[in-house]
Amino acid sequence: MPVRRFHGAARTLHDAGGPDGGFVLTTYGTMRTSAPELAAHTWGMVDADEAQHVKNPYSSTAKALRTIPAPARIALTGTPVENNLSELWALLDWTTPGLLGPLKSFRARHARLVESGEDDEASERLARLVRPFLLRRKKSDPGIVPELPPKTETDHPVSLTREQASLYEASVRESMAAIEGAEGIARRGLVMKLLSSLKQICNHPAQYLKEDTRRLTGRSGKLELLDELLDTILSEGGSVLVFTQYVTMARLLADHLAARAVRAQLLHGGTPVAQREEMVDRFQSAEVPVFLLSLKAAGTGLNLTRAAHVIHYDRWWNPAVEDQATDRAYRIGQTQPVQVHRLIAEGTVEDRIAGLIASKRALADAVLGGGEAALTELTDRELADLVSLRRPA
Repeated sequence: MPVRRFHGAARTLHDAGGPDGGFVLTTYGTMRTSAPELAAHTWGMVDADEAQHVKNPYSSTAKALRTIPAPARIALTGTPVENNLSELWALLDWTTPGLLGPLKSFRARHARLVESGEDDEASERLARLVRPFLLRRKKSDPGIVPELPPKTETDHPVSLTREQASLYEASVRESMAAIEGAEGIARRGLVMKLLSSLKQICNHPAQYLKEDTRRLTGRSGKLELLDELLDTILSEGGSVLVFTQYVTMARLLADHLAARAVRAQLLHGGTPVAQREEMVDRFQSAEVPVFLLSLKAAGTGLNLTRAAHVIHYDRWWNPAVEDQATDRAYRIGQTQPVQVHRLIAEGTVEDRIAGLIASKRALADAVLGGGEAALTELTDRELADLVSLRRPA
């Protein structure tokens, strides 16, 4: 089939589209700026790959996409729900307009009941409604499993250092005092700031304190375990992906590994496309055995089957996003067993969130997600219980 790219300064739609015109590939950015030109063309089908990019129906990208007419629309995504069910509504309202009704009535009739868990049958009612319009493939499906090697997932509990524990308790104490006196949007903002601070402290004090220092050893339980894991993996000639949701932490890790003479490279949202491709080639050819990646920038669009190990240095609080990152290595074409390592700071909010992630994963078949935002609605007492540091028995 004929295929052309609609991208760059010299892009044109001449002789493309139409019943016999083949495929036209473009980016969301180009689609957004060229929407009038694309909307004036006749299309047989519009296909939105990585459709989570248009999960917000009020974004300029989603609005532009809706202006392009087509009798058939397909949305492809590994994460149909990242934060709440309104994102599922946005995708289906584009592919199948009217199926779920207006957003306000969808929230009242389905989303709130499913997300709150107050109606045991709400998830099944919604699933029955959307199932005829979904083609869902899971790695556990018959016919796929034989093509993939086994995957082992391990949670590694790590202890906080004395410095980390002191910073953690001080942050909880100061933030809870402010949170208890706040309400509404201000309170939600303070809760999100607290959760982010605690995750950074669990990663490394230097990240939380915004230090520009190479003195990283001996200050973080996670970093010590990471060094142990990498020493073992590299001694066996293996390759490994290390994911963190923070570019700042990824840069600290890059500096640390460079100081240890460990060959590593870092990919984040600011990495140019050409450079991304070069980095993938270097990793796949075993030239560089350690690939540091920011979770959101590298969670899609990369084929990194050289890796037999995936390390999640910190947890993204949505299992679908985390799984999609793991799938950079655990995908068709992988021939080695894959080991997934998750580093979890003992006795901290990470410990309790791990349990919430497990329960959310169990609800994934109902396409359910709450994300961190749901935690901002906890009462002061519930929040204090979630974030308080528990000492090992």
